[in-house]
Amino acid sequence: MIGAQVLILLGWWRGWAWVGNAWFRLTHLVTILIVMLQAWLGRLCPLTVWERELRRAAGQAFHEQSLIEHWVTRYLYLELPWWVFVLGYTLFAALVVWTWWRLPPRWSRRT
Repeated sequence: MIGAQVLILLGWWRGWAWVGNAWFRLTHLVTILIVMLQAWLGRLCPLTVWERELRRAAGQAFHEQSLIEHWVTRYLYLELPWWVFVLGYTLFAALVVWTWWRLPPRWSRRT
């Protein structure tokens, strides 16, 4: 998600046409809105839940936090409350929506 946003902004600045692809941009927008909504509802990402269940079924260790929260805590030693992650997801979603508005995608028409 972050990498795609960086590429969109860099592509806008550099004039890359592909960053205006409507399907790419729509997928990016919908995905971050889903992540934000899940954070607001206090739910983990379905991929995190699936990973946890697969690890549990395989007898491996698993973590109870979201994937991002786990790695941020582990590598940056940040013990942050859930609301900080909700705020981060919300601000990032706002940036994606702003980019959508400021650099609208191009919907191609077939002739």
